[in-house]
Amino acid sequence: MVREPPAKPYTLAEAFAYCRRITFSHYENFTVASWLLPRDVRRHIYALYAFCRHTDDLGDEAPGDRLRLLDQWEAELRRCYDSAPDHPILVALQDTARRFQMPPALFLKLIEANRMDQRIQRYATFADLLGYCDHSANPVGHMVLYVFGYCDEKRQRLSDATCTALQLANFWQDLALDLGKGRVYIPQEDMERFGYSDEDLRQAIVTPGFRALMAFEIARTRGLFGEGLELAQLVDRRLRISVKLFILGGLAVLAAIERNGHDVFRRRPTLSRWQKAGLFVRACLPAPLS
Repeated sequence: MVREPPAKPYTLAEAFAYCRRITFSHYENFTVASWLLPRDVRRHIYALYAFCRHTDDLGDEAPGDRLRLLDQWEAELRRCYDSAPDHPILVALQDTARRFQMPPALFLKLIEANRMDQRIQRYATFADLLGYCDHSANPVGHMVLYVFGYCDEKRQRLSDATCTALQLANFWQDLALDLGKGRVYIPQEDMERFGYSDEDLRQAIVTPGFRALMAFEIARTRGLFGEGLELAQLVDRRLRISVKLFILGGLAVLAAIERNGHDVFRRRPTLSRWQKAGLFVRACLPAPLS
């Protein structure tokens, strides 16, 4: 649900506290994840998360004209760069963006991704889907890199591969949920290639063609995770564990889909607490991922 802040000026401390509340109320694993973050960057990660969460809420849950609401949100975002915003999330974000010299394009892309969700329900090609991920997922990785002092092309490229893979893994995991919202992220060219029809999809039928289709998408997603593995070795130890944990978590989701026989309709593939704990331990080990 979209949160409307009270109509009063926010101090910077109040704004960051507001972002922290949003972060912990939405992301149940953040209590553990925040232990991995150095104290000097935690509040900035909270600000980034709150911005991303609020933007997604406008695109997914807000009543009324969502495109108009996103336009208003963009106008308020731009005030971070040319004046002073009123919304507490953006009061905090302005400080974060200034401190780490983050370009507005990072945030504008995420807003545009939510506009795309209002206008586009299907993607014809995998290239089209990658274009969406470039707006919806990849900017988030760049935001985090900026906070940790990285803005070079190589790390951003590796981050893009990782973030796109995470987004795709989420698409395959939540295929049934997205279908209920009228959105299909499997490229139409891939459905045609494996002989899986729109009618089969509407009826949530798991055919041999569907299993082959999902196996194909999973293999392609694993390839992207592989492309991004080097990132964990190119960031300092404060960020390394988090990067490894995200990669391991995404790969574990793909494995869970396979254990379900590629059936994502009858039961959503998820990880147990013990599985998550095991991934955390593995992420903390000094050995590189392979």
